[in-house]
Amino acid sequence: MPLIMEEGLDVDDLFGDPNSLDLGLPTAQPTKGLAQRLDEMRLLGCCRKIAWSRLGCIAYISQDGLQVIVRHLACSPTDGKWALTEEYPQNQIAQLHLGQQLLHLCWNETGSDLAVLDASGRISILSIPAALNNLGISRQTVVDPPDDGAQVVGMMWMNSNRAVHAFHQAAKVNGRWNYSPYRRKPIGPFHPAGKPALICFTRNGIMRLLYQNPDQRWVEVSAELKTTNQSDRILTHAACLPSPNGILVATHSLSERLSLYRVQIMWNPPQWDQAQQRQASGVTPFPVPSIRIINCKTETPGRVFSFNKDQTDDLQNIAPNQSFLYQLTNLELVSGQFDNTGATTSPPCILAVYSSPYNSAAHDPQQQEPPASVMVRWQLETSTLNLHPIFEESLSKKTNGQQRTKLEIRRMEDIHFDKHVVSIDQIEFGCVLAITHDDSSVSFFDPKSMSQFTEGGDINAVTSIAQAGFRFPSDTPGLNICFSPNSCLAVVLDTDWQAQLRISDYNFEPEGDLHDGKNSIGIVALALTFSRGCAIEYNTDDLIMTISRHLSTDAQNVFVNEVYRALPINCNFSMEQDKPMQHPYVPRCLSLQAALGFQNFQTPRGLPSSVPWAVLHLRHASLLFAFFFQYSKQPKENETLDHDVLQMVYGNTKWALDFTQYLLNDLFSLAKEFEPILDDQEALAQKVKTTSSLSLTLVLASMSRAFLHLVCRGLRGVHTSSIASPFAGDGRAYSKELYALIDSAPVRFNVYEKFLNSVESAIKNAYQRAGFGDDERRTPEKDILVNSRIPAVMIPVIVSLFKQTIPAIRTEVDRMSIYLTDYSWLGFCHDRRTEHYRQTRQVDIVKKVPLRGFDLSNGIIEPNVTSNGNKAGSSSRRRCVRCCEITGDPSSPRSMLYFQLTLRLQLIRNCLCGGMWTCEDGPPTTAGTAMATHKQVG
Repeated sequence: MPLIMEEGLDVDDLFGDPNSLDLGLPTAQPTKGLAQRLDEMRLLGCCRKIAWSRLGCIAYISQDGLQVIVRHLACSPTDGKWALTEEYPQNQIAQLHLGQQLLHLCWNETGSDLAVLDASGRISILSIPAALNNLGISRQTVVDPPDDGAQVVGMMWMNSNRAVHAFHQAAKVNGRWNYSPYRRKPIGPFHPAGKPALICFTRNGIMRLLYQNPDQRWVEVSAELKTTNQSDRILTHAACLPSPNGILVATHSLSERLSLYRVQIMWNPPQWDQAQQRQASGVTPFPVPSIRIINCKTETPGRVFSFNKDQTDDLQNIAPNQSFLYQLTNLELVSGQFDNTGATTSPPCILAVYSSPYNSAAHDPQQQEPPASVMVRWQLETSTLNLHPIFEESLSKKTNGQQRTKLEIRRMEDIHFDKHVVSIDQIEFGCVLAITHDDSSVSFFDPKSMSQFTEGGDINAVTSIAQAGFRFPSDTPGLNICFSPNSCLAVVLDTDWQAQLRISDYNFEPEGDLHDGKNSIGIVALALTFSRGCAIEYNTDDLIMTISRHLSTDAQNVFVNEVYRALPINCNFSMEQDKPMQHPYVPRCLSLQAALGFQNFQTPRGLPSSVPWAVLHLRHASLLFAFFFQYSKQPKENETLDHDVLQMVYGNTKWALDFTQYLLNDLFSLAKEFEPILDDQEALAQKVKTTSSLSLTLVLASMSRAFLHLVCRGLRGVHTSSIASPFAGDGRAYSKELYALIDSAPVRFNVYEKFLNSVESAIKNAYQRAGFGDDERRTPEKDILVNSRIPAVMIPVIVSLFKQTIPAIRTEVDRMSIYLTDYSWLGFCHDRRTEHYRQTRQVDIVKKVPLRGFDLSNGIIEPNVTSNGNKAGSSSRRRCVRCCEITGDPSSPRSMLYFQLTLRLQLIRNCLCGGMWTCEDGPPTTAGTAMATHKQVG
């Protein structure tokens, strides 16, 4: 053990001035690898090792730098808890890049394509074809010759050309939160064919535009950045930002000069449609881009800054040697902010972070410590160019009267950080700037004012979860971080290069009011974020995980109600029964409700979760029947229908018949149960409050009733087309089976439609007697759908249902057949038979075909045998990461018709609940034919 004197402790200080006491205590150690990370950020602008896709896929470079590993969030079927999955190495990457070190990852705007960059400037592009953990190769690196000068220092994916809804904020007015949606137009340039396109800037000052043609092939064009002198050609960093007048590009050269360019990309033709008329040669020309680069401004070195805020306004008199240790480590272009009309309220900014090497922080403790990082800011302002009237007149003729503008750069106040900045991310749909420091702590700033968000801000307006008070705990040291699509989660690569999940915290008050104060602000912030994610089609698994962790059941109910108000969704579909099938937000809200109520695979869902879960299945069947009926309108005697399509139609037809019969069977039982109290208003009202019936709720809610109408219409279409439009080959046998299945049903679809119309008429009369107009109907309809509560206005409907409608329909159905049918495979009953089925079997959620080949109760995998008794080859399945259901289809569709069907139903990457697919190896597999499977099981 060393002596005290060996530690350099001056004993005289114990009796001297207490301010001069130096105990020689160890200072806080920097995060492991900080020096290497800072050096990497100084040398190259593109060095992001981890990125989170908007579809939910997390990709990061392995520790040896040779391959890419992907992970994602998934709900566990056994306990219903969300967590990161295991690692899925994408082994094809090492071969693609010939063993070169991988440096940078970047997802495109939609989250489906991943660019992978290596140290030699090669670029490979991977895509998500059918599952989050199985990436396919979209672009090879063989076309890129290795060149150190081709290293990418900055890059940007082009935006997709689609307008989306956005939300400015949630403001509290008269005790209620009001949301301000607006339509946000996309900012170009765009690929005319809607294909992905990637813009890169290399170390030797070359701009590369990589774009995909409609034939899936990648093409490249390039252009050179013009500089005033040779020393500015070698770049270290570049940042890109789309703007209405072209792409803004900021570059930093080896000579420490900042330059600003405007890049304009013109496509020929500017509009492209695959169905357009072909040329005489029979070939449709693909769009070809041309590039124009304008040098707007060149700045002197930006690292001339002050260490004292009082000197910020006197930058000209600061000696450069005060900051010679600082080097540029981050260069970003931050977009301007939008108001509730979609107009820009602030100009874009250039952010340049200069950092000192961490070992240069050794200093005299009696002197003020210099900042570890300094953020230098420039605001980009556009002004009108004033010319002499003579020149103005001549120029106006050339520019068709358009005003000429110039771009000016205005230096703003520097921002000092006591800790090194290792990452800058614009998150929460551009509303928040997240700055990550070397100790893995995260600070949140308003991009417009660059003021830091702190707790206790405006209690009457919410703009983001960061502004509301959500914060990430600094529990995992790491220097590489990525944020989830909705910014409520983060993944950090720790010092051992292990991915660690971090969940944002919020100080909810357990006993506080859910509709006021801090709890209300937190719930509204989550509702606003979810609504933004729905509008822009982000994956929302991160929000579901956060809500499941932080909100109680009652708070979750308040949250769901706020989401329905924010989007907004009118739950009254009595007059527009086709509308819920095309509504973009309905399936997302239903999926949210179903996911929050999922406990595990063996536990039945409660009523608030069963109702949206059932409606999602009804929607799936409605869309499938509509597509099939439209496809089979014209006879196709010589066309063999795809087996997978036939299997899906048959399975969903049987599911629709069994489910509608199950609802009717349950209503028959309820009618007998309610019969003694139908004339006792008080007892009836009490009974309705305590009754938890899925069938009664689905029949009374207008949204589910609308889907039941659509299912009946679809069954009629399938029944008609199976005879009027027979198919060749196996399709003819399926047509006969479909006709027989529908024709022998205990309840004919026309009888069921008459039953639904009777309920519809009773509900309409009840609303009219209560004086409810269209606007007043929204509240009770929302109460049924969201809260599974039957409002008082529906009491007369229940009396009419059990006194008149049910007795009238009994004579038109096969009551005994309905009673004896096995409904356990549907998964909605709570009896022992359903529980046993749930524990031992599973159903393909897409095709509605019982899967075989495994036993859930004991984990035994049975031989994979087809319906004809032969052993099948190796197979795999896909599982939904949200609802944990599975499908026997291991990959993307194998035929064009099946592809069109799954594309129409949005099932290529997604489950019918909206969750993403993930691949699982091994059985189960669907049986050889749907008919054989259902007959054996049923």
